[in-house]
Amino acid sequence: MGVAKKIKMLVVANEITMKDLAERLGTSQPNLSNKLKRDNFSEKELEEIAAVCNAKVEINFITEDGTKI
Repeated sequence: MGVAKKIKMLVVANEITMKDLAERLGTSQPNLSNKLKRDNFSEKELEEIAAVCNAKVEINFITEDGTKI
């Protein structure tokens, strides 16, 4: 599952709209929509989105044997 889909699920869980999220992030809704289409977010942007939604970000690498790094 891509990051964009997870962000959409987080927005629904927080009962806000993408427009609300964009405003709280200090960006435009079209800009946020474009980033979602590209599924292209920096770690800092993900942390900002999480903060707006009262959540935390966890980023993992998983090796071939299933180890999380």
